[in-house]
Amino acid sequence: MSQPKLRIIPLGGLGEIGRNMMVVECDDDIIVIDCGVMFPKDEMLGVDLVIPDITYLLERQERVRGIIITHGHEDHTGALPYVLPRLNVPVYCSLLTHGLISVKLKEHRQLAGARLNIVQPGDTVGFGKLSVEFFHVCHSIPDALGLIIHTPLGTVVHTGDFKMDYTPVDGLPTDFARLASLRGEGVLLLFSDSTYAEVPGYTASEQEVAYTLERTMAEAQGRVIIATFASLISRMQLVLEAAARQGRRVFFVGRSMRDNVEMALKLGYLKAPSGLIGQLQELPSLAPEKVVIMTTGSQGEPTSALVRMAIREHPQVDIVPGDTVILSATPIPGNEHLVNRTLDNLFRLGTRVLYDKIAPVHVHGHGSQEELKMVIHLVNPRYFVPVHGEYRHLSLHAAIAQSLGMPPSNTFVLEDGDVLEMTGEGSRVTGRVPSGNVYVDGLSVGGVGPVVLRDRQALARDGMVVVVLALDQRTGQLVGDPDVASMGFVEMAESRVLVEETRKLVEGLVAHHQGMRAGDQLRSELKDALSRLYYEKTRRRPIILPFTLEV
Repeated sequence: MSQPKLRIIPLGGLGEIGRNMMVVECDDDIIVIDCGVMFPKDEMLGVDLVIPDITYLLERQERVRGIIITHGHEDHTGALPYVLPRLNVPVYCSLLTHGLISVKLKEHRQLAGARLNIVQPGDTVGFGKLSVEFFHVCHSIPDALGLIIHTPLGTVVHTGDFKMDYTPVDGLPTDFARLASLRGEGVLLLFSDSTYAEVPGYTASEQEVAYTLERTMAEAQGRVIIATFASLISRMQLVLEAAARQGRRVFFVGRSMRDNVEMALKLGYLKAPSGLIGQLQELPSLAPEKVVIMTTGSQGEPTSALVRMAIREHPQVDIVPGDTVILSATPIPGNEHLVNRTLDNLFRLGTRVLYDKIAPVHVHGHGSQEELKMVIHLVNPRYFVPVHGEYRHLSLHAAIAQSLGMPPSNTFVLEDGDVLEMTGEGSRVTGRVPSGNVYVDGLSVGGVGPVVLRDRQALARDGMVVVVLALDQRTGQLVGDPDVASMGFVEMAESRVLVEETRKLVEGLVAHHQGMRAGDQLRSELKDALSRLYYEKTRRRPIILPFTLEV
């Protein structure tokens, strides 16, 4: 009888922030942990979202038993609308996560076909040779779960995103008791959240933000406008409680935030006395000192409500001097310039602005170094794989484990696509599988690839020149002057010398080809010759599109 083999394959989330997806495979059974999106980087021009490449799973679809979602943030759930139509498998998640996923799938008109299953801490679900037990962890969103995966080789623990908050908004701290009990049972492998492995000490409690929010509402002479993530339900509850005590009413702006609030109220994850939450049409009738507005846009997303307010393009809310704006979030890596631009625009409006660098308006939902040590010590795994973070975060987390006595040979800093194989004889990285970025661009999923991005980058950097030639179909001679148009290269109307040199070069090449039918050879030579001319004159290489018309 063959010995069982466990394969660990990250398809996203290792070496980056976001796009979390981990494959755990034992013989014929596969489970997938999380299914998230990532915000596009600066060089991904025009891309809306980045999702994992699921080629490996599609090729083994009959063996995929389910997708397990640890919590409701977009970097763990946001790819489901794009993955489930291709990988039709059941999804397992907590009640609030189920609500957030349902809102997202409904928006994409895919809720009817989804097989969503609700689990809670203490439940165990079987997936063939694998079974998963769920335990509660504290994060910046309620109903976050850690996973205890029982395999033929031993127990695997996945923390999900977590921190050790002893005074969480929902009153439910991380389940230390269950973690500690695992030490006696023996743990084969620990996956642990690495996002804040650079940060010494302990992560502050959410209650620190509660104090800042209430004090700000008490001191503000006008409206208080708070921007945060649409899924940050715990922060919304703090705002509701503080507003009620300060005699202010709360208004939610942004479709995704309003949808999530409606769902969380219905499920009981948000609690508000009657009349506290208002409708936007009521705003003009209220005194500014009686108003709190919660909105999306904490990451500077160009179409978000806060950004539109900051440039005076929002149809219902105008920010004015006397308002206080709070960005209750920290920038996701790569979004810093968007956030800074939004801050500058807010300051230009003469409003008071509070953000993480000048006031304690946000605490993150991830464990810092001492909390990471605590989990490793409690669990005492044989092997350790840091997850969720850029490469430096993973490396630093591995170093933390080694400082607690973990042998370097038992610590694996993996990257997306690596295959870690575990058997009774040991563990090693044996190869790689496809794990690249899949780009969501409007309605296109995967239609944008490296070639398209390269062309977009070239267009953004050097622009484009279009040259149109009308040729007599019998003689091959030019009919009139060539038309030259530039986009993003130079102002042709102000570059008459360059236009004239372009026309002379085109006329010379056409004369050289006279008597021949216009074809690919002429267009290729035009492209090469114009490229040399423009680089010589400008030290830039625009994209050149020559068109020939036979008349």
